[in-house]
Amino acid sequence: MRLSTKGRYAVMAMVDLAQHSAGTPISLAEIADRQEISLSYLEQLFAMLRKGGLVKSVRGPGGGYLLAHDRSETRATRCTPGAPVGCRGNRTRCATHDLWEELGNQIHLYLSSVSLADVCEQRVLGSSGRLHCATFGNAAATGT
Repeated sequence: MRLSTKGRYAVMAMVDLAQHSAGTPISLAEIADRQEISLSYLEQLFAMLRKGGLVKSVRGPGGGYLLAHDRSETRATRCTPGAPVGCRGNRTRCATHDLWEELGNQIHLYLSSVSLADVCEQRVLGSSGRLHCATFGNAAATGT
């Protein structure tokens, strides 16, 4: 399963905001430039992020966006598994609810241990990162 493009870009933008904000609002144009994401696409994403309570907007000169919470407290999960309410509009459970809930439990276990600060400070290293570090780290150490 792959994270949607919207999801990946939202995470990229949130990490950029966490890395560059230092308590001052960051414009979407700056994020768009650094992350090579369309400004209009970022505007759509940040409208959803703001509605979800993940970022807050600051109007006026020098305005932009800030994280709504400290980066070490911001998790990459939307909701807590095991909610008593179903996923459908009438609050009942869909036919595959248990499948998705258990997958969500597994994802939640991992993502609840990872904060934006972990990502910003490169404390999340997957197997491809270890391979990259081993390959290029050894080359740097031997001067090759």
